[in-house]
Amino acid sequence: MSQRSPATPSTAPLAQRAGDPMSGCPVHQLRGRLRQASLRPTRQRVALGWLLFGKGDRHVTAETLYEEAVSMKVPVSLATVYNTLHQFTEAGLLKEIAVDGSRTYFDTNVTPHHHFLIEETNALFDIPDGAVTVADLPAAPEGTEIARVDVIVRLRKAPARGRAG
Repeated sequence: MSQRSPATPSTAPLAQRAGDPMSGCPVHQLRGRLRQASLRPTRQRVALGWLLFGKGDRHVTAETLYEEAVSMKVPVSLATVYNTLHQFTEAGLLKEIAVDGSRTYFDTNVTPHHHFLIEETNALFDIPDGAVTVADLPAAPEGTEIARVDVIVRLRKAPARGRAG
């Protein structure tokens, strides 16, 4: 779904420790990643983290992650999924992308980038790095600074064009 560079901070493996027999284990690496983010690697966080990060970089909603968890027999509530996504976001493991007021996506790629949104399907895709230039931003109000700029380019199916004949 998304094209990413293979070694973004969100997917780069944790440094393997010499002599650690578990250093190549993805679950062990995920637990280490959670600890590095100051999050206790509870069973539910590890299970949701596995679903999030085990498939490469992606965009998910709380509802889609919850559906995946249920289908994989992970015993979590939708509230736990929301809480975990927000904890991962606060810890810098995810980036939150608000689309309209009604839909929020969580992106496992936390590097600066923008998105395409296909309106008919609500599918979110990365725009290749450097493809969008944001310039001439207004000055931030006194006492504030611009944290980031998110560009979402909305796409829809182009109308069919009649053939001349």
